Amino acid sequence: MYQKWQDMYKAKLTLPDEAVALIRDGEVISSAFGNGQPLGICAAMVKRVMEGKLYKPTILAASMTDGLAMMDPAIEDRIEFDSFFVRDERSRIREGYFTHTPNKFGDLEKISSDGLRPVDISILKVSPMDRHGFFSTGISVDFGWDMAKSNPNRRLLMVEVNKFSPRTYGRNQLHVSEVDVIVEHDEPLIEVPAPPTKKEWDLMGHYIAEMVPDGATLQLGVGGIPGAVGHCLMDKHDLGVHSEVIPDVFMELYEAGVITSTRKTYMPHKWVAAFANGTQKLYDFLDENPMIEMYGCGFVNNPFNIAQNDNMISVNATLQVDLTGQCASEAMGPIQFASTGGQLDFVQGAWMSKGGKSFICTESTFTDKKGKRQTKIVPQLYPGSFVTTPRTEVHWVVTEYGAVLLKGQSVKTRVQKLISIAHPDFRDELMFAAKKMKFI
Repeated sequence: MYQKWQDMYKAKLTLPDEAVALIRDGEVISSAFGNGQPLGICAAMVKRVMEGKLYKPTILAASMTDGLAMMDPAIEDRIEFDSFFVRDERSRIREGYFTHTPNKFGDLEKISSDGLRPVDISILKVSPMDRHGFFSTGISVDFGWDMAKSNPNRRLLMVEVNKFSPRTYGRNQLHVSEVDVIVEHDEPLIEVPAPPTKKEWDLMGHYIAEMVPDGATLQLGVGGIPGAVGHCLMDKHDLGVHSEVIPDVFMELYEAGVITSTRKTYMPHKWVAAFANGTQKLYDFLDENPMIEMYGCGFVNNPFNIAQNDNMISVNATLQVDLTGQCASEAMGPIQFASTGGQLDFVQGAWMSKGGKSFICTESTFTDKKGKRQTKIVPQLYPGSFVTTPRTEVHWVVTEYGAVLLKGQSVKTRVQKLISIAHPDFRDELMFAAKKMKFI
């Protein structure tokens, strides 16, 4: 059979320029998150657009990195960009060249299968084909694999084989028989080292660690605060992983004997995730590791699946919290800075879990462009801000001044609790504002 798959592979193998020549004007193309984007195909598409041979394709992807040819300002008015998650592309969105589709990552598979966002072509980066004819989307399964497999209107499925792409277990494979076009392009994966920690993050980590029991299952979001929380768990035992993203700190906890996944109540002995974001050491650790199972966000981020893990612990960051508990994790005001991603999926899943807890973290203050310190706990969210996690869903809120329980609490109680973890310099004015609004 392997010879059959090899022959099929050779018949579908082409050059990037020939592959993108199959794309028609105005077609919608889905890809993946960050490292899942096929850079060779993308560069060839940009070249074709610049040559006037392809007009206004639409790209659905996320976290388009600065190294991606599509980030070139020269083509900003020639390709339509629609990002499912905002990171490197935030400046393009602010300038009006890109747009953003608000979403929960856990919903994108159903959005695709229901035909709410028709896609003509899917393009994905994959590992080399195995002897059974399968490619793996490896460390970037996320919504890219979901949409490629579920969209009923797809015309073409293109894959870019990269020898640097790890192969992982789980449900993330594509068989050569279901692929229409194959391109080969080898390029090292993008590394995302964790930022240096801060004392405020460490304090938050210790507050949360006190409430994490041995045997808990972890979800840590992207960024410095969740990473710092992870480092505060080094004295725990038998932790597990069910997380949208795998960062380096999970590997460090495993090496320290903290993560074993033996006490997980859902898919025990396995790490379950949708993508990885970190260093090459992490990517090497994940490659062909039978302990790791990677699935699409439609599975990983499903709150029902999350909740099957007893003592599910979810840790995410936010930008601003109002006195009733609304969390704006995407922007302070109308300018998109980040996205919902999987935050709300895991807040809901952890709440439904037996013994589960979700923590929304933020530093108590920030410094504005004028160098003035401002509070992140505010009477009302800044005008135009997007509510990422509604006050009805928020469980615990954490700053460097403590952790407070909001779930099931009255507005009066929420106000008092949130003011108690605000920066001391702002507590009096927050109390004054709360009284003015008749909250207390």
